[in-house]
Amino acid sequence: MQPKIMLVDDREDNLLSMESVLEPDGYRIVKATSGRQVLKLLLGDFDFALILMDVQMPNLNGFETASLIYERERLRHIPIIFITANNYGEENLFKGYRAGAVDYIYKPVNPRLLRAKVSVFVELYRKNQRLIAQEQKLVAINKNLELEIFERIASEQKVTELNRQLLENIARLETANKDLDLFAFMASHDLQAPLRKIRMFSDRLLAGGNGTMSNEARLYLSRIQDVSRRMQDLINDILRFSKISAEKQSFEEVDLNGVIKEVLSEMEGIILEKNAEIIVDPLPILAASTVLMGPLFSNLISNSLKYTRKNENPRVRIRYEEGPVTTGMNGREPETRYGRIYIEDNGIGFDQKYAEQIFDMFRRLHSNVEYEGTGIGLALCKKIVEMHRGFISALGKPGEGAVFIVSLPLQAPKKEVQEPEPSGLREKNEK
Repeated sequence: MQPKIMLVDDREDNLLSMESVLEPDGYRIVKATSGRQVLKLLLGDFDFALILMDVQMPNLNGFETASLIYERERLRHIPIIFITANNYGEENLFKGYRAGAVDYIYKPVNPRLLRAKVSVFVELYRKNQRLIAQEQKLVAINKNLELEIFERIASEQKVTELNRQLLENIARLETANKDLDLFAFMASHDLQAPLRKIRMFSDRLLAGGNGTMSNEARLYLSRIQDVSRRMQDLINDILRFSKISAEKQSFEEVDLNGVIKEVLSEMEGIILEKNAEIIVDPLPILAASTVLMGPLFSNLISNSLKYTRKNENPRVRIRYEEGPVTTGMNGREPETRYGRIYIEDNGIGFDQKYAEQIFDMFRRLHSNVEYEGTGIGLALCKKIVEMHRGFISALGKPGEGAVFIVSLPLQAPKKEVQEPEPSGLREKNEK
């Protein structure tokens, strides 16, 4: 930026003389012939590097003009050098400095001295302009930082509020789940007594009415018994699900080979009836609940034996493989290695689009007429696996069998603080 210098003198020849000396240095020269003209020029333009002003001028002399200039705040940064042909003595010099002068140059003006002094003040002006530019840049940076900090604080506050709402929702859901589990347990338990009476009285009617009861009445009673039996199975499954959801389980080293052996022993009758082939590969020992592993594999194997193809003997294979090490999503959780247990069958299979829905409570892909069931077994399996911090999934294809994959951590899950369970949940199911 080309620095501007104002030359003030009531004589045009003096102005031309100073202009000729300073012009080669590339300055922009603005000339004024009176104090009033100086003030008028400064009303519209105050960005001057220096003012060279004669002291002796008509109307307003240099001292008076300087005093009026410095009365305005935005003009006080402009240095003024007085040019005079007289030596006023120390008193008058002090008067000039008090009016705002930064230096004096005496006439006749020495061109080299004039250029030297002007160059010093111009360099100061340039440095000051650079400082002002840097200050403005710093102010802009500070504003941006303040805005960024404000946005970050607002974002953190929003995240904190969302986390608080999430924790509240989780707490409400946990309370609701506990209430639902307790309600399911109590409701199912209270249904046992009237259901037993329905079955007992229908049995008596069938047994005592051999000669007097019509075939139609016997058919109706048989249907009552079938519906009562299915209702009994449903209540038992609901009770089992509620107990597993509410009970506090302890984890220990469990040999799954022994668990599978015990499950198959209990299912020996249905296996022989269906002429099923069960193949069990060596399984691992892992940290789990001994109480829950039995129902888990019992339901999965029963599911494979239930949904079999006609005119084909069921074939179920249980195998194991060790999965890769996984790390928590947030990078802070410890690494975990999972063991994968596959339960493969040659049954009717299912459409893969239902792979997630089959684990929902009461979700059934087939009617009771085709295959009996309550729709709770696989939901129970999912609940057990999740209690072990594991995962369960299924692969299937209609007519080509199904594969259920149980992934369980090979180390014991961390213990959690649990609230005391309702006393009613410990009560055993009435037979």
